Amino acid sequence: MGRNSIHKNRDKNKQKLPQVPAEMKHDGLDVEFSQELADQNDLEAQKRSDAADMRAKKRKQK
Repeated sequence: MGRNSIHKNRDKNKQKLPQVPAEMKHDGLDVEFSQELADQNDLEAQKRSDAADMRAKKRKQK
């Protein structure tokens, strides 16, 4: 048994991995948000998200 046969056995699983269809993928953005129905946790999360967006924009500008 040579070295090549060991690698062939290890790499067989890569061909059997499932692929995710494009319509099932999403970008992670929630578009449904109601300011009237938002609770304190929602408002805090929105503030953190805005702060993270500002930090990301600062990094891009550098």
